[in-house]
Amino acid sequence: MHECILYKKLKDDEVQCIACNHKCIIDENMKGICGVRKNVNGKLNLLVYGFIASENIDPIEKKPLYHFLPNTNTYSIGTVGCNFKCYFCQNYRTSQVRESIGKEVSPKEIVDRALKSGCKSISYTYNEPTIFAEFVKEVAVIARKKGIKNILVTNGYMSKECLDFLGNYIDAMNIDLKSSNEKFYNKICGAKLSPVLHTIKDAYDRGIHIEITTLIIPGENNSVQEFEHIAQFIAHIDRNIPWHISRFFPMYKMRDKEITSLDSLKKAESIGKKYLKNVYIGNVW
Repeated sequence: MHECILYKKLKDDEVQCIACNHKCIIDENMKGICGVRKNVNGKLNLLVYGFIASENIDPIEKKPLYHFLPNTNTYSIGTVGCNFKCYFCQNYRTSQVRESIGKEVSPKEIVDRALKSGCKSISYTYNEPTIFAEFVKEVAVIARKKGIKNILVTNGYMSKECLDFLGNYIDAMNIDLKSSNEKFYNKICGAKLSPVLHTIKDAYDRGIHIEITTLIIPGENNSVQEFEHIAQFIAHIDRNIPWHISRFFPMYKMRDKEITSLDSLKKAESIGKKYLKNVYIGNVW
């Protein structure tokens, strides 16, 4: 365990986590929604500090980032847990786990491995990096000194306090914009839409390189209206922001859904290109 920085002490040993926009108020010996930030004796502790559940060398295009350090590899790490409960989660085997697993490594070890591998960047990915922000920060500070870039692959639900905490050390972000519909976020993700929209704009305004991903799910977020709203929102910030349209495969609690049709993906692409300069279809082999 490692004491968190992103929290406030309340009365009677209660604490409030301020890492993400859930802003969980956590009683003693209880955990936040993410399952990895626990109140121990009136202090919020990060249970997964240094416990890496997934660690790989990936092409940066897999994040996906197409306009940041193209044709390079990125050293990718993740822990377990998530502040969302997405029924369609493509990484549920780690993100929906609530117990610490993996091998414990120090921030310096992560950077040393990235250097040895020849990677130009470190990506905090596979599960939501916001929930282990303190570990991300320690790795990122060392990485920056060694000339390695830092990337967040995120659902965008981080708080302003978290973005303030990490922002000066983050070079690029791929942010999931899962839908333009508040009901979708409430019902399927257990979250709200507006904080995600705010994070996208805030991160862009800070000068962080931004790319957006939307997983297109049949019958849930694949309407023409959805495509229009998402593309218009991105274009309102900057027409040059890349939009990645990703194909859904049945997974986790949505195994009864069909794979996204190519027609649906192409429709989204066509609409996106009315507003944006860089639109890509992904997860299609």
